[in-house]
Amino acid sequence: MKEEILINAGSREVRAALISDGVLQDFLIERQAQGSAVLGNIYKGKVMRVLPGMQAAFIDIGLTRTAFLHASDIAASPSAPMLKGGDIGKTDISRLLRDGQEVLVQVIKEPLGNKGARLTAFITIPSRYLVMLPGRPTLGVSARIEVEAERERLRELAAGLLPDQVVNGYILRTAAEGASAEALEADALVLQKLWEFIGLKYKEAKAGNLIHEDLPLAARVVRDMLHPDLDRVLVDSEDCLATMQRFSDSFLSDSKPTMELYSGHRPILDLYGIEDEIQGALCRKVNLKSGGYLIFDQTEAMTTVDVNSGRFVGQSSPAETAFLTNLEAAEAIARQLRLRNVGGIIIVDFIDMDVRSHQDQILVALDKALAADHATTKIAQISPLGLVEMTRKRTRESLEHVMCEPCPTCRSVGYIKASETVCYEIFREIMRQHGQFEVKELMVIAHDNVVEMLLDEESSGLARLSELTGKTIRLQAQAFSAQHEFDVVPV
Repeated sequence: MKEEILINAGSREVRAALISDGVLQDFLIERQAQGSAVLGNIYKGKVMRVLPGMQAAFIDIGLTRTAFLHASDIAASPSAPMLKGGDIGKTDISRLLRDGQEVLVQVIKEPLGNKGARLTAFITIPSRYLVMLPGRPTLGVSARIEVEAERERLRELAAGLLPDQVVNGYILRTAAEGASAEALEADALVLQKLWEFIGLKYKEAKAGNLIHEDLPLAARVVRDMLHPDLDRVLVDSEDCLATMQRFSDSFLSDSKPTMELYSGHRPILDLYGIEDEIQGALCRKVNLKSGGYLIFDQTEAMTTVDVNSGRFVGQSSPAETAFLTNLEAAEAIARQLRLRNVGGIIIVDFIDMDVRSHQDQILVALDKALAADHATTKIAQISPLGLVEMTRKRTRESLEHVMCEPCPTCRSVGYIKASETVCYEIFREIMRQHGQFEVKELMVIAHDNVVEMLLDEESSGLARLSELTGKTIRLQAQAFSAQHEFDVVPV
């Protein structure tokens, strides 16, 4: 199996695509205009309000909305008033926190919709091979490392190499499989120094200040996604490539994939049809190769997936047709959940199956397809109504919420592409036209809102693009077009 990572680094957004055998498997996006992602960031928070009835508190960490800290996420000191047996569910949060108190907290779930960030006082600090658990003397190995001999080797290495584990615990990540003693020791030293720095900064900082920020997307890709079996990483920005190589040289062992600068004429995410895949991940309907299709509907409470046989009529019997369609759908659903970054409760309505063995095989296929997912998933048995209930851990906004905005025409029932998204598509189309046509001028015809953004917030990016291509770029508003529609015309 050939795996590679493609990274498109623009001036305002960075996008990373994980490709396996020419098929997009995972997609990450980070936009400067929306602010850096806060997931994993550590703050010095201030308790604004304690809610005994919810066993929770609202914490000011300097964001637009106050964040949420539940009693189960509070790292209580040994003298904290917890009931015997450590039943956190019965802990009185009003005795653990008080209004105005300062606490060290970490974001475990980004703000979603109208909800503030979810916090924890159980701090975790990841590196390439290890995750430090300050103040919790424990030692664990990732469940994805399945070979028992390797798990035991890592436990023994960690027990001998981590002298502070009587105070701070560690989890050996999946990437630690096959890692040398020297690599683990170097990782542990970096984490120990970082934790000391966080402690010093906490003492000096004011309430609501950021104490430690997680890595930007390009560096996170190096830390979390690179492994020896990865064939290569292609990056279309020299600055981004240099950043990734510096991080790689500092934290990765010798067995690391090749990182190359992409210099092709086509935009990097045009390779393997990635741009088309991204557009498809924003649609309700997903076509299956057999002729069947899926319908995705995201709501505030849950996401539903409906499986339909469509044009696929099979060859033997209705039961076999339903089974084959569902089998294909199980793999497609797992992949789409990753691409769309769907989290929370998910209900899958497979085509009805009366044969028990078919139902069991579908559940096994779905579970196997979800095995490579970085997010934690849980699948229940098929309900009496023929539905499969599952959950996928929600940490970041879904792809739809990042790239789209509520539609003013349908009063937020559906979504249209945001003006910002259309601007970036126009930038990429200009680069595509630049490589194809020898002209001195390009005319961009787009919706009023898009043209206004190009002349205002994105004017600097448009100017840089004009300088880079050596072409004059003219704008023309077209009031009656849909917001996502545009055209770049060589003049």
